[in-house]
Amino acid sequence: MRRRTLLSLASATALGGALAACGPAVTGEETDAGSGSGDGSGTVRVGHVPSSLFAPLYVAEAMGFFEEAGITVELTPLKSGQDGIPMLAGDQLDVMIAGFSAGMFNALDQGLAFKIVGSMGISPGDPENSPTALEVSQQLIDDGSVSTVADLAGRQIGVAGGPGATGGYLLAAMLEEGGLTLNDVEVSNLSTPDQEPALTNGSVDAATPSAPFSTAMEEAGVASPLAVPKQGTTGTGVLYSETFVGGELAQDFFSALAEGSRELSTDGTQTDEVYQILADTLGQEIEVLKAAPMYSYLPDLAPQPDQLEAMQAVWIEAEQITYTEPIDVAGIVDASFAEGASA
Repeated sequence: MRRRTLLSLASATALGGALAACGPAVTGEETDAGSGSGDGSGTVRVGHVPSSLFAPLYVAEAMGFFEEAGITVELTPLKSGQDGIPMLAGDQLDVMIAGFSAGMFNALDQGLAFKIVGSMGISPGDPENSPTALEVSQQLIDDGSVSTVADLAGRQIGVAGGPGATGGYLLAAMLEEGGLTLNDVEVSNLSTPDQEPALTNGSVDAATPSAPFSTAMEEAGVASPLAVPKQGTTGTGVLYSETFVGGELAQDFFSALAEGSRELSTDGTQTDEVYQILADTLGQEIEVLKAAPMYSYLPDLAPQPDQLEAMQAVWIEAEQITYTEPIDVAGIVDASFAEGASA
C-alpha cells in the first residue's frame, strides 16, 4: 500500500537524521430551545459541520440517546465552525460541534462568550490508518524533490480553510516533524475536493485532505502521504453557549452525546450499524465509509486544554490571531460535563 511504504521510509529517514446532512428537524421556527421544561425535556439547537468526524452526535441521535433523555435535537448544518461562532454567542445556537479556528480565539478576545466543553475526533497517530495525512505530489516524490517533511520548506500547501482553520493547525502539527512551522510554507485556502485537481495540475505541492479524499489521491497515483498528526492531536470539539451552560439540559445533552461516543470502537473500525447511521445521515456510500480511516473518541469526550494551548500558540506565531498575549485557556474550558458523563 502506498501509504505504508512512503511513511515507513519517512520515519526511517527521520530516525536516521535523529452532503448536506439533516437531523430530524432543521427549521427556522422559534423555539424555547435549550431552556427545557420542569421535567427536564426540551429542544436543543445544535450547529454542526456535516462530517463523519462528528460521529458521536449522529450515533447518539440515531440510537435514541437524546430521546431517552427527553431531548429533541434540532440540527443546523454549518459550512465551518467559524460560521457558527456568532450564532452561538448570540444564543441562536445552544451547542456547536465543529472544528476550532484562529477566528474562535479572536472572538473570545473580542468579548464573545461561550465555553469549550468537550472534544471530538482525536488522531490515532497510525501512519497506515490515519484519517488525515500530509499528501505530497507524486511527481515531487518520484523525482526526489521531496523525501522528508523538511523538504516542503517554501512550498505551496493546500489546506481547507487556510492557515487559521483546523486544517492549518493539523498541518502545523505535521510540519513540526521536519522542524517547520506555518511560516516556513505557503498555505493556500483550498477546499478538500479541490485538492486532488490542484496537486494534479501542480498549483500546490502538497495538501492535507481527510479520508476518503486522501485515500482516493493515493489510489489514483496523484499523491503519497509523508506525515500524519501524532497520536492525541485534535482540533475539534463541543462548544456551549453561555446561556446553555447553566441550563437544565446541558448535562443530559452531554451525557447522551458521550453515550454515542462509547458506541464507537477505539480502533476506528466501526460496527455495521454505526456505518449505516453515518451513511444515512451524511448521504455517503457505506463502502466508502468503511474504507476510510476514522478518528478515535474519548468515552467521556473530555475537552483537551493542552491542544487548545498548542493551537493558540501556533496561530499567534503564524499571525492568524490578532492578539499577542495568550488567553488563559482555563477560563474558556468547562470540563464538568465530561466529568458528569463519566460519573
